[in-house]
Amino acid sequence: MPVKIRLARRGRKKQAMYDVVVADNRAPRDGRFIEKLGTYNPNTDPATINLDNDKAFDWVMKGAQPTDTVRAMLSYRGIMMKKHLQIGVNKGAITQEEADKKLEAWMKDKESKIQGKVDKLAKAKADKKKAALEAEKKVSDARAEELKKRAQEAEAALVEEIKEGGAEGDEDVADDAAEVEEAQATDTKEAPKEEAKAEEKTEAKEEAPAEEKKEEPKAEAKEEAPKEEKKEEPKAEAKEEAPKEEKKEDDKKEG
Repeated sequence: MPVKIRLARRGRKKQAMYDVVVADNRAPRDGRFIEKLGTYNPNTDPATINLDNDKAFDWVMKGAQPTDTVRAMLSYRGIMMKKHLQIGVNKGAITQEEADKKLEAWMKDKESKIQGKVDKLAKAKADKKKAALEAEKKVSDARAEELKKRAQEAEAALVEEIKEGGAEGDEDVADDAAEVEEAQATDTKEAPKEEAKAEEKTEAKEEAPAEEKKEEPKAEAKEEAPKEEKKEEPKAEAKEEAPKEEKKEDDKKEG
């Protein structure tokens, strides 16, 4: 039965993770497997590889064929290097001690390279973050400077407006004071006149009944005058008739 070391997908959409499994070549990709050797997460930088090195080495030595991706992972973890040295030991080309020393030196060099890559990535990330912060700081400083400048301009404009308004206000206050003084002066001048007019009106009102009383007898006299005239008219006629009677008496004496 051909056996392969391959990846079995799991995880959600666009966030895939994989299990490193030993499975039958005829089994589906995500189907049954013989043994799980570890996990692989390509979403991190560098990718996270968790493997059981001893189990993986045992299956490789038994003849399990890894896929290309899994082979790269095994080489990265030094399993393929260990297999190569172990084959040399089995053939008698080198001793086990020499193979272990070579493997240890290779692992140290590999770890130093991995650590250098991790440090480089971390430094690049820190530099990128620092540059972003500096750019943001420049923008915020420019914005703060602009706001400060606007505030100063607004304050200067307000001070000028207050000064202009103060001068106009003083002029308005002076004008108002002058108008108030003129109004008070006119009120003081007109007050005696109005009082005199009011006194004249009150006196006229008081004298009006007396004049009416004086005029009432005159009106009565005027009304009685025609009666007297009427009485006096017969007297005049009597006087006129008296000479006639005298003439008659004279005529009688003469006769």
